[in-house]
Amino acid sequence: MATENRGKLNRLQQLPDGALVDAAWLERRGYSSSLRSQYVKAGWLNQPAPRVYRRGNSPIGWREAIISLQTFLESDLTVGGRSALEELGYGHYLGRRREVHLYGAQRPPGWLAALPLEVEFVWHNSRRLFPDDPVVTQSDDAQSGTSGEPLPVLPDGFLISDGTAKWGLRLASAERALFQLLDELPGRETFHQVDMLMEGLANFSPRSLQVQLASCTSIKVKRLFFYFADRHRHAWLERLDRSAVDLGTGKRVLVKGGKLDPTYLITVPEELDGLS
Repeated sequence: MATENRGKLNRLQQLPDGALVDAAWLERRGYSSSLRSQYVKAGWLNQPAPRVYRRGNSPIGWREAIISLQTFLESDLTVGGRSALEELGYGHYLGRRREVHLYGAQRPPGWLAALPLEVEFVWHNSRRLFPDDPVVTQSDDAQSGTSGEPLPVLPDGFLISDGTAKWGLRLASAERALFQLLDELPGRETFHQVDMLMEGLANFSPRSLQVQLASCTSIKVKRLFFYFADRHRHAWLERLDRSAVDLGTGKRVLVKGGKLDPTYLITVPEELDGLS
């Protein structure tokens, strides 16, 4: 038994320092509740929140927490919307908030919110905007390119940034994140901030934008996209096939007391030159 326990402890040492795993992950690998308690007492594991464990005592960051979910716990959660745009360098257009927006078909585990982090995790059902989204996961052994192996090939709209944390963070592409951000208008985001953001998006990929337009089912989001795109007239706009995009029919009241844009039939704030 002592030999078996030493073997388990040796295997545990292969878990990267700082990686988070939950009780179920350890249980499947033969680490019982009593053995986990023993390891915590001996300092081989620490428990930053109920039913979640990690090696090492370095400060916990939200990126390491999400990467652990994506890499070791096979979660389909992806950093998206405002948070992905911030990670990709567009945060100066939006202003910082202590929020991390996560997109996936399933909610994050309860222990994520219990971690001692100074951020709020905001979950969005990714299938609401993009019903055909693939479930993007990685195997338990995936290291997201840190061991010299090539990064996994991801579906269009997803990418891995290996500059934000040591294992690599899966996030929405800038084009997809823009559509997710537009969905937050006018509740969580402002027209002014999105307008400033759109002004700086000259390098977007028309091919990726066309994919998002084809996949997105929100009439509101697609109309908003073209409304802002028309305002800033980036070169990629001329390469989009508008005829292939379903923009629906009828008016959409997005701003009470706003003015109606006659092209896309959405109400917008007066200061953005909407026309009644």
